[in-house]
Amino acid sequence: MTLIVLIGPTGVGKTELSLRLAKAFNTCIVSADSRQLYADLKIGTAAPTPEQLQRVKHYMVGTLGLTDYYSAAQYETEVMKLLNELFKEKKVVLLTGGSMMYVDAVCKGIDDIPTVDADTRSLMLQKYETEGLEHLCAELKLLDPEYYQIVDLKNPKRVIHALEICYMTGKTYTSFRTQQKKERPFRIVKVGLTRDREELYDRINHRVDQMMADGLLDEARSVYAHKEYNSLNTVGYKELFKYMDGEWTLDFAIEKIKQNSRIYSRKQMTWFKRDTDIRWFHPEQETEILSYLRSQV
Repeated sequence: MTLIVLIGPTGVGKTELSLRLAKAFNTCIVSADSRQLYADLKIGTAAPTPEQLQRVKHYMVGTLGLTDYYSAAQYETEVMKLLNELFKEKKVVLLTGGSMMYVDAVCKGIDDIPTVDADTRSLMLQKYETEGLEHLCAELKLLDPEYYQIVDLKNPKRVIHALEICYMTGKTYTSFRTQQKKERPFRIVKVGLTRDREELYDRINHRVDQMMADGLLDEARSVYAHKEYNSLNTVGYKELFKYMDGEWTLDFAIEKIKQNSRIYSRKQMTWFKRDTDIRWFHPEQETEILSYLRSQV
């Protein structure tokens, strides 16, 4: 049993290659994209099209509503259960996506952190809305100074989640972060896709233009009422919400989508480059990729 993991930054070309690899190995695709899980975010997340879904069976796509709470821990549990079933019929399964935490959740496992109850989640959301992120950061510094030193203090989701655990358990979030790698009952082969920065940035810019042509603005309007939810704290939507709120012009919002997508691609590459198990290829090296994978499975 082998899990092929196809990863790379946003816009690099994972989708089309994943479809062809799935066909070559007569298998299905499990998505590792944290935003493609949401059924109402098809254009802005570059979710597989109906035609692509017909070509190859996909899992973990379009299964959530915008207001659903979801975490990498839930993803790990669901995908491990799914893989257990899929490997009864298939020797090879393909996992692909750019959500670093979700890829790691399946390949390494994530810490057994308690599920936050609804009351605590509601309390922390209320504190965030009334007191702001800066106040929550100061509180985290008091309750868990060790995690405060390493967390992205501009990411409300990370700060809020750490505080939720502190409030709910009376312990630091750090105390639950053992970061021990879990053993998996299948082989993992990782292939990373990469392009020259200029080439990647051109593709990202073009992709944003294509999304706008495909109706991203209308899609953003249709979900605007839920803009406070974490599902929509996402490149492509949050910039267009600023336009809808009258803060930015449309042209400026589109440029910011391109810029923030490029920044995100750099973050992805920084994360992936730490993993020495990844074998890197240009997406057009399809013959070499297939040859490498066939030698591994």
